[in-house]
Amino acid sequence: MPNSIGNKCRICRREGVKLFLKGERCFSPKCPIDRKGAVPPGGQTGKKSRRRLSEHGQQLREKQKLRRFYEIDEKQFRGYFAKAKKLKGETAQSFIQTLESRLDNIVYRLGFVSSRRMARQIITHGHIRIDGKKVDIPSYLVKEGQTISLTAEALKIPSIADTLGKKESLPAWLERKAAVGRMKRPPAKDEIDINVDEKAVVEYYSR
Repeated sequence: MPNSIGNKCRICRREGVKLFLKGERCFSPKCPIDRKGAVPPGGQTGKKSRRRLSEHGQQLREKQKLRRFYEIDEKQFRGYFAKAKKLKGETAQSFIQTLESRLDNIVYRLGFVSSRRMARQIITHGHIRIDGKKVDIPSYLVKEGQTISLTAEALKIPSIADTLGKKESLPAWLERKAAVGRMKRPPAKDEIDINVDEKAVVEYYSR
């Protein structure tokens, strides 16, 4: 995503929820959302700093929240929606499944790294293999049954070794053994930890 995104903690405060943009910091006492609550930048606790949003404004906020959660630029994000709209089934679910299938998100969800930003870094640096073949495109869409693994060089990176050493539960639609993971199936909407109204996003783009 473009560097103009600015301070990531301010983005979470602007959207009013944790978007987990800073890795380990988001789970620490340093997280501003945990310390001060979701006070928007420039706002003051106890005072109404936002005017009531219109229906369109609320849809826009949900769209921005979802886009920033995955740290994707608007053009690419809209492209994923267009792709999801052409698929059979509920558009909202197809949209989320498409976003979750991105390689950078899968690498993050598998617990190889602590953030999607770091996932993109190790992918572009050539540290990821899919079914044994090098893939250096973060937006690559992983297919059901494909295996994702780290290179031997990646295992020597201290931050990756530290993250791999933590025993955390994986989403039910993924599985991992050591430094090799697999997408068993696409996720259901209720398996994704996003505090976003996906239907509002669909309504925004369907105007």
